[in-house]
Amino acid sequence: MKFDQVKEESEENFRRLTGGKHKTFEEMIKILSKAETKRKAHGGKPNKLIIENRLLMTLEYLREYRTYFHISRSYGISESTCYRNIRWVEDTLIKDKKFSLPGRKALLKSNIEYELVLIDATETPIERPKKNKTTFIHEKRKDIH
Repeated sequence: MKFDQVKEESEENFRRLTGGKHKTFEEMIKILSKAETKRKAHGGKPNKLIIENRLLMTLEYLREYRTYFHISRSYGISESTCYRNIRWVEDTLIKDKKFSLPGRKALLKSNIEYELVLIDATETPIERPKKNKTTFIHEKRKDIH
């Protein structure tokens, strides 16, 4: 789903699709636009996707638990580009402090009740020990003796 298809949705449907209101989405776009102009001031290759689509892609990843592969196919980009865009959007919004959650100690000390809980589920490769030929031979010799 791209932003052109979503922007005309009613407030209720927009919230069901993205997890947020139009107003919140626009605030995020302002933050990302500032960061984008600052980042591109030094030059660089222009991004294939507009900022709205990059934010929508990130919200899909966080809300629907879609993989980078599936999202990249929906937007016509490579999987690595999808990953970089999502990471950039997440990092930029967290740095701005408007959309970052306070730390655990701050939450415990405050009397404010929060309506929203965000769980970050990221794709991480499984770390496995490297197979070493010498350890394999030593294990075999131990079994024989």
